[in-house]
Amino acid sequence: MIRRLIAQNEFTQTRRDRRFVVAGGVVLLLLLVATWTGFRNYQSLADKRAQANQTARAAWLGQPEKNPHSAAHYGTFAFRPKSDLSFLDFGLDTYTGVSVYLEGHRQNDAKFSAAEDATVLIRFGEMTVAFVLQLLIPLLIIFLCFSTFTREREENTLKLVLSQGVSVADLYWGKVRGMSQLVALVVGPALLLAGGLLFAQTGFSATADTLLRLGLFVLIYALYFFLFIAGSVFVSARSESSRSSLLTLLSIWIVACVVLPKATANLGESLFSVPSNYAFKRLIHEDEEKGIDGHNPSNARAKELEKKVLAQYGVDSVSQLPVNFDGIVMQEGEKYTSMVYQKHFRALQEQFQRQNSLATVVGFVNPYLAVRNLSMGLSGSDYAHFLDFKGKAEQYRFGLVERLNNQMKTFSKTGDWEKKVSREFWAKTPDFAYQLPSVGWALRQHALSGLALLLFGGVLLWGIGRSLSNSTLLPAA
Repeated sequence: MIRRLIAQNEFTQTRRDRRFVVAGGVVLLLLLVATWTGFRNYQSLADKRAQANQTARAAWLGQPEKNPHSAAHYGTFAFRPKSDLSFLDFGLDTYTGVSVYLEGHRQNDAKFSAAEDATVLIRFGEMTVAFVLQLLIPLLIIFLCFSTFTREREENTLKLVLSQGVSVADLYWGKVRGMSQLVALVVGPALLLAGGLLFAQTGFSATADTLLRLGLFVLIYALYFFLFIAGSVFVSARSESSRSSLLTLLSIWIVACVVLPKATANLGESLFSVPSNYAFKRLIHEDEEKGIDGHNPSNARAKELEKKVLAQYGVDSVSQLPVNFDGIVMQEGEKYTSMVYQKHFRALQEQFQRQNSLATVVGFVNPYLAVRNLSMGLSGSDYAHFLDFKGKAEQYRFGLVERLNNQMKTFSKTGDWEKKVSREFWAKTPDFAYQLPSVGWALRQHALSGLALLLFGGVLLWGIGRSLSNSTLLPAA
């Protein structure tokens, strides 16, 4: 009861404060603008990628009659669709490519990221819902909470309140509750708008996975704000003046939200460096030269393959084979080059993941980094989701080329490069359809970040609780 009254008093007094009205109004306006512009950007990109995917499919179906292997070199495109919640957190979507060119004998990286056409201002981040929630809301919390205790101490009302029989614990948690209500007043309208836009976009038939992602998204930010509120009120209680409280909290914000993320990223790049694009392609080319290239059946591996196939069919020469030996060579070459690409791409991806893992470890002492990882994961805009798309696009590419090589193997004879398949064959090739992984998969990718956030919160609240129980929360008068 007493805590509710204290919370109501804090809520009412602060809500009437003109400084809160101005600061809270500005942050709320930024949140609403970020939500609306992010959603409009999401709609535009989603529509463009869907149209591009239809165009690529139409181009594939519109091919004239040709040799199947020529079609493998003609190739097609795979476009990464936007996830439903990506308008809340752009994550790495701005920096990763949106399409992959799928062709025979080669694995291409994703191209045409938005950052390629952006100015240098992109380095300072984008005005997204996640940006406001992760950086500006904590700053607003600091300005709301830094004087919750020090103001009463400076006005000589704190001892009077405590003398009425109010415990330090009731006073502390009452103030935390009141400030939490104020933050909800600012954040709530924007989240309601985001939910409304999401449901309208899906025709009010959002999947259970999307709803669960949205619910967890709200939950982790609620915990993030609560920890900032609890910590800020605690610092105010332990500070001797409002000035020292504000300086302490601003220093924590700068270190946690500005300095540490950048320092962690730079340290990760230094510790786990990646080869240049030229060096990476040279390594791939060197390994390719050692195996079947798909066009030169005179090399040693092709000769071994020829002996094996001739023995399998019980003939003396490739001209006697009932199948097209060129198609067999092409497919074996495809297997080898895919193995080479996978080897080097996997090594590169492991280096990037090691760089990212450093931020995950630092998240155990910095909740900002933990929340950032979880936010991107739930929004489907993190590196793990990008790799999933790349992996599924490669599976589709390999299956497509294998289908074409097998058609060449059975449809024609060795050396017959002029024989063509009809256009109906292109329509029998399944289209590439990317399915976003489940929310459970996303949470598994960021299990350490989730653990870091919970552990940090548990330690913080344990420390505060211990100070309250020992009556050491307030400094000696």
